[in-house]
Amino acid sequence: MQKHLLLCILVIVTLSTQALGEGPEPTAMEILDSAWQYYRGDTSRVEVEMTIHRPDWERTMTILAWTRGMEESIFRIVAPPKDQGNGTLKKGTEMWTYNPKVDRIIKLPPSLMSQSWMGSDFSNNDLSKANSILKDYTHEIVGTEKNEGHEVYVIKAVAKTDAPVVWGMQMLKIRDDHIILQQSFLDENGVLVKEMTSENIEPVGGRLFPSIWYMRKAEAKGEYTRLHYLKAEFDVPVPDSYFTVSYLRSAREF
Repeated sequence: MQKHLLLCILVIVTLSTQALGEGPEPTAMEILDSAWQYYRGDTSRVEVEMTIHRPDWERTMTILAWTRGMEESIFRIVAPPKDQGNGTLKKGTEMWTYNPKVDRIIKLPPSLMSQSWMGSDFSNNDLSKANSILKDYTHEIVGTEKNEGHEVYVIKAVAKTDAPVVWGMQMLKIRDDHIILQQSFLDENGVLVKEMTSENIEPVGGRLFPSIWYMRKAEAKGEYTRLHYLKAEFDVPVPDSYFTVSYLRSAREF
């Protein structure tokens, strides 16, 4: 999610098969929870092409990722050759990275969490706190729109007092079939810092899914990171050993 974010874009759990528009009007929290649940399954395995675009250069890499629930994920770059083998492990809010060139694993300290992940417009913090919006924010439906015949809920999420978060507020647009169309990240003064949007909604891994996501910084015109989901499998068996530091180094199954 954020993958997700990468993950993106990478972080979300248990498919709900009924649209939000059926039955009683949902609350903002119910809409968010259903959307986060929709995108991951209990477990998932995805292949994503990430393109980092700048005005004078562009770089693309292919990433394989396993996730389990909202707390565990592991990412491995498989292409191009110069980046192959680099990996990231997330357990809760803790993160480790592996660099095969020096055969070194580093546990990221808080001071590095705001830095860019692999040079993209996603930060380490985006990955480690992908589900923070569910527990560290209050939520309110502030409007509705229409998209391709679907009701779209506009949700305002405000950080709770003393919550350990970067964003003072987030604004989201979520369809009644759980599709996240837009997520905006604002600072404590309500100023837009960056925004993630989705498009090309199509069947992916047996469910409707935006196969393309963009993350753009508000003050960096002409720059973006694009995630293109190539493959996805949901609710697949994932051994406990995958979400360990030792597997981050070896990861033969990738």
